[in-house]
Amino acid sequence: MTPSTASDTLPSPVMGVPEPSQNREAVLLSTAEQRSLALRLSLSLAAAGCLIVWGGLQILRPDEQDLANLVAGLAALLVAPPALLSAWRSLRQPGLHGIMDQLIAIAMLSAWAAGDMTTAALLPLVMTIGHILEERSLLGSQEAIRALSKLTETKARRVLADGAVEEIFARDLHVGDRVEVLPGERVPADGTVESGHSNVDTASVTGESLPVEVQPGAEVLNGSMNLDGYLQVRVTRVGSETTLGRVVSLLREAELAKPPIMRLLERYANSYIVLVLLLTLGAWFATGSTVIPLAVLIASCPSALILAAPATSIAAISVASRHGILVKGAAFLEGLATVDSIALDKTGTITFGHLTVVDVHTENFAERDEITSVGGALGGTSNHPVSRALTAFAENHPVIEITDPQELRGLGVVAKDSEGVTVAMGRGALFKEIGVEVPAPPAHQGPVVGVSRGDRFLGWVLLADQERPEARIAMDDLTRLGLKDKMIITGDRRAAAEKVAADVGITEIHAELLPAEKMEKILEKVQGGFRPLVVGDGINDALALKAGAVGIAMGVSGTDVALASADLVLMTNDLRRLGTCIRLSRRCRRTIYTNIAIGLLWTVVMVALALGGVFGASGALIAALLQNSSSIVVMTNAGRLLKFDETIT
Repeated sequence: MTPSTASDTLPSPVMGVPEPSQNREAVLLSTAEQRSLALRLSLSLAAAGCLIVWGGLQILRPDEQDLANLVAGLAALLVAPPALLSAWRSLRQPGLHGIMDQLIAIAMLSAWAAGDMTTAALLPLVMTIGHILEERSLLGSQEAIRALSKLTETKARRVLADGAVEEIFARDLHVGDRVEVLPGERVPADGTVESGHSNVDTASVTGESLPVEVQPGAEVLNGSMNLDGYLQVRVTRVGSETTLGRVVSLLREAELAKPPIMRLLERYANSYIVLVLLLTLGAWFATGSTVIPLAVLIASCPSALILAAPATSIAAISVASRHGILVKGAAFLEGLATVDSIALDKTGTITFGHLTVVDVHTENFAERDEITSVGGALGGTSNHPVSRALTAFAENHPVIEITDPQELRGLGVVAKDSEGVTVAMGRGALFKEIGVEVPAPPAHQGPVVGVSRGDRFLGWVLLADQERPEARIAMDDLTRLGLKDKMIITGDRRAAAEKVAADVGITEIHAELLPAEKMEKILEKVQGGFRPLVVGDGINDALALKAGAVGIAMGVSGTDVALASADLVLMTNDLRRLGTCIRLSRRCRRTIYTNIAIGLLWTVVMVALALGGVFGASGALIAALLQNSSSIVVMTNAGRLLKFDETIT
């Protein structure tokens, strides 16, 4: 098995953040980091000022060397504490980034020991500028999180029991509250439309490019924009439970996760430090000068290598979220690039997950409208999936008035019409119970229900859970991407699975499976040398999602268990986004490997030039400037990933 691993100043509890006390701690931590960066920048500016004075003294008062050295020493003192503190922290929390901090600290102390105050000041100063550039470049995901957070920092118009409207902050809403959303306002929480009709823009939450038409009974998501109509919404989820709350929570998880290549490089961090120190000592013994050893130390700082994977991964994760794809960690995005087969659940993944009327067969000269009218009225009395489908089918059709409805468990529904005549809807066995003769039902792979009025059988209604219209296009796209091995794993009947598989172009079918059996089918693929991508939406898919190389959950309809088990989440139920995921992951992997190659080659060349004394008397400073240049090259290459775009209409 390969496990896949507001206008108000108070912080909003929406977005999946912890409880208020923990939230304050997170805010304080963020403030402490900002203060540390500000202090470091202030000390660097002061040191830079001292070095400017030192340069002026060298030009204007060359005979005042003692004063110039004193100014250079002051500059070195100003930048020393942040450099030494960073190195100390890296010893307690080792990592690839700590290599650079340790090498800078060693180089600075060496310059101090040699009495070269200017170099001791310049090295930390130049590398501090590099640190600031790196930290700014890695703030992209934080900016994305803050941008999403602003979507919830709104006020809500809560409708009270007496019809009055009060304006409150969205974070003060509770499940069951009714809110009104005017045109141009954002939906303050997840909910169900109770009244009104409008078009809603969900692009900021799901990545859906086109507005969605909503009416009573439709679900709306926190953060989506009401475009042109009045809506009254019953709140169903608030705070961290909203779709937008889960989006930000997953983005935070992804930001903290390290790409696998980074963990691999960190394994050799200590060995690399030893190698650099040996090269430095060798250069010192060979030359007897401190210039070349200092240049070697600085040239060995792998600044470009440090940024190679994180900058690229964060750019890819930001692009993915823009396309309605949530990635729980860079490792999963990188792993997705290597999948070579796919296993999909049927119900709710390839299909819509709910029954719809696909045809009506009339009998005894009945009219289709009469069947719709009777079936729609009876369907409204039950919450059974068949009843809901008939109610939806008759939504814009006049239905008859009925009284005394009775639901006969396992059979159907019986009632009286306005004339006292018995009307019924259900299985064939129901009509035998009430004495109505029925013909043989038509051949159909899905549910079939009959409708009668009095002793006259009106006809059959054929229902099915239809596949998504884009499913065939998505499967063809995956084939072009190399995922030719496809299979359906479902707990549904084999006949239903075969029909869907034939429609979307999948030949391998495993039906009537329990959750554990689904997992076993995935493990068989893994043992056969495949790296399967698993796509599902239900509780019964959770084990399979974990067993695959990568698991993707259908986020809008997916259960909490499926979302927790998956590695990626599609915020729209559009299967064409599977191809987007794979193309983005493969481009991300290529960019990471390119950046790593740049970082490694750059460092090797720099060390070789430093050992050869090519940089001259200012070797350490030139090496520091060139290493920062390599960081800019890597960040620019990673930034190209931000241009990735696939618009699906």
